Amino acid sequence: MIPPRNGRRLLPRMSLQQVIAIGVASCACLFAAPAFAQKYPNKPVRMIVPFAPGGGTDIMARTFAQKFTEAAGQVVVVDNRAGGGGTIGAETTVRAAPDGYTLCMVSTSYSTNAALFKLPYDAIRDITPIVMIGDAGILLTLHPSVQAKTVKELIALAKAKPGALNFASTGTGGNTHLATELLIMMSGIQMTHVPYKGTGAALNDLLGGQVQLIMGTLGVMLPHVKSGRLRGIAVTNARRSPALPDIPTIAETLPGYEATLWYGIWGPKGLPADVVVLWNREVRKAAQSPEVKERFAVEGIEASDGPPELFREVIQRDVTKWIKVVKAANIRQVQ
Repeated sequence: MIPPRNGRRLLPRMSLQQVIAIGVASCACLFAAPAFAQKYPNKPVRMIVPFAPGGGTDIMARTFAQKFTEAAGQVVVVDNRAGGGGTIGAETTVRAAPDGYTLCMVSTSYSTNAALFKLPYDAIRDITPIVMIGDAGILLTLHPSVQAKTVKELIALAKAKPGALNFASTGTGGNTHLATELLIMMSGIQMTHVPYKGTGAALNDLLGGQVQLIMGTLGVMLPHVKSGRLRGIAVTNARRSPALPDIPTIAETLPGYEATLWYGIWGPKGLPADVVVLWNREVRKAAQSPEVKERFAVEGIEASDGPPELFREVIQRDVTKWIKVVKAANIRQVQ
């Protein structure tokens, strides 16, 4: 050590090799954290959609797959695994390695399936919730010939003529069916269920007056309501929809009523925490982009801005609710 000069301790002389070595070590420290953060994803990610291409869940998956690809620099491949009402794709994800390279995009039907099917997996315990993307209400829509303009009046009409009102759905056990059965259960009324194989056929008969009402998605129902061909009297959200601020909620007449269409992403049980954090952050960020906001506005979707725990709570809440509705409506569970 060089002796102190004027009360100051001087550093020892270093060779060029020592200086280089220290510089290299310093650089390694500087880049260690970012390099660790970039370990995932280092190969393409598979996003399973448990339905055929072209539906709402598929479109949502492709939208956010593209956004994550742009942000992370790794391709997210959408893999459509249709069948079993969405249970085949869900089971494929549940059985995948919990490494973050197989995830699943689901909608509300994921929770209704737990009430309708004997599943080979536990819909709550066998997954790692990542993010709830957003939710939208359903519009209780009537044919203009129905002498009711409010939920209260509809309930009174149904009680005066038990079973006389026919309600359409897009299929037994589907979202539109169970949302109506929840209304029936909570209000104590009787109506006749007329199931259809899809929205188009159900809507045509509603417009023609063959059925009197349906719980329909905002994107499908709004054009017909605005034209006066149908009458929207309430939304199924817990709070009024920003897309229809003047239309009340069913809960304003039946406190506690809520039935929403939601979208979310989950992975197999045991997913690494850093993978969950990364996807949650990027999906929420993508939901604020102008193009996604525009798509959400058309569908009446409100973006969710919550942690993975919020998504787990929503799944748990809905599974419990739909099990009660299926039992009350005496809908046979599929083995």
